[in-house]
Amino acid sequence: MLSLNDIKGVIPPIITPVDEQENVNTDALKRVIDYVINGGVHGIFALGSNGEFYALDHHNQKVALETTVAHVNGRIPVYAGASAITTKECVSMAQMAESIGADALTVLTPMFITPSESELYEHFKTIAAATKLPVLLYNNPGKTTNNISVSLLKKLAEIDNIVGIKNTSLDFSQTIQYLDVTRNNESFKVLAGTDFYIYGTLTYGGVGCVAGTANVAPALVVDIYEKFIAGDHPGALEAQYKLMPLRSAYNYGSFPVVMKDCLNLMGLDVGHPVKPIDHCTAERMEALKVVLKDLQLLNE
Repeated sequence: MLSLNDIKGVIPPIITPVDEQENVNTDALKRVIDYVINGGVHGIFALGSNGEFYALDHHNQKVALETTVAHVNGRIPVYAGASAITTKECVSMAQMAESIGADALTVLTPMFITPSESELYEHFKTIAAATKLPVLLYNNPGKTTNNISVSLLKKLAEIDNIVGIKNTSLDFSQTIQYLDVTRNNESFKVLAGTDFYIYGTLTYGGVGCVAGTANVAPALVVDIYEKFIAGDHPGALEAQYKLMPLRSAYNYGSFPVVMKDCLNLMGLDVGHPVKPIDHCTAERMEALKVVLKDLQLLNE
């Protein structure tokens, strides 16, 4: 079981390589896992939005998670996405993840529908009650249009096995408020979910980040965290600035293709995004190469 002290550092929401039939490519997935672990990350988040969880059927979600848990083999914690529109489906995914051997769950707000605050509370409470695993909430209002308000978070943080939140929002003031209302709750952690705000979140008392860019530049993202923890705040800030162009490149293609395209350019051979998403244009690929060369991640 994951301890509270283990919830920290850099946790990449890893991409899910798929084959030509859009089934999980387990060999390529193992390459990605080894690449980020060799980069020094502190956890792995499977079946997140960068991992195209929404595009995989139940069988492929199971294959992706089984492969991840087995290949990580206890080297670092595995966070499993258990996100869907309905509470029932989230519970099913949570219990599947627990049976496979994941260390913790990450649960996104529902998408497409717009539950009230009380409905969202019951949603997360029910999922947490259905598993013994620690639950990390996942707020991403830009994608789901549902936002975990500060008042709702304060209530959810009182549930025993809801142990933290990653905030993927450009509203950094909300992250600060999350930290404020939970700062006397030692069993609750706040992580950055927007890669622009890793250093800022740490400064306010956050414990790390769930950073999509750590798929591509794990060592650089780890540098932000490790230098900050070591007290080298100027070095951490410099690493944060160095990461900015890669995060800014997200808009070079339709989400979430850019991290896959970067890894392909770097030679990891992770295949295609799931349709209808397509690769970046040739022009944007050239622009991505420039970003990767500047980070010394591409030798051409």
